[in-house]
Amino acid sequence: MNKNKEKIYSISAIVIIIDQIIKILISTKMKLNAEIEVIPNFFSIVFVKNKGAAFSILQDQKIFLVIISLLVLFFLNRYIDKNKIFNKYSIISLGFIIGGIIGNLLDRLIQDGVIDYLSFQISKYFFPVFNLADSFIIIGIILMLISIIKEEKEEVPVKEKLSKQVEIIKNDKKTTKKKKKV
Repeated sequence: MNKNKEKIYSISAIVIIIDQIIKILISTKMKLNAEIEVIPNFFSIVFVKNKGAAFSILQDQKIFLVIISLLVLFFLNRYIDKNKIFNKYSIISLGFIIGGIIGNLLDRLIQDGVIDYLSFQISKYFFPVFNLADSFIIIGIILMLISIIKEEKEEVPVKEKLSKQVEIIKNDKKTTKKKKKV
């Protein structure tokens, strides 16, 4: 296994462990739908089970969601196998995304629903309850976008340098040919 793949899967393992420990604590220490207000009118810990995907869409579609998760994991693994070189953002982002997907997949398989517990409210607006695995997936996607943007910015100067080097080589060949004729 290459070093980058090891790093990606190590990060994934850490994400899964942290996610599952928190979910075990929530599900064993709290009753379903119980709430602990941490910061009044802003942040609470609420124990809910989401039998759907993000924002509770696709409710009671467990088999479909499990298949989608497995397919995404399969394609991410293929991507990692095919690309041996990753920058630090790619390594972290892939580790976060894979770990988050596996954390929620384990919930679907073992708990028959994803354990969500983070609840935020700003003014009168409540955000959907989510969990740490969801956060890691979103952060991973953001880091992946940053990685892609950085690679694109770095790629342009490399292409410019290569084209300049090609011009220098062409000019050197022309100069060498002219000297030989004289």
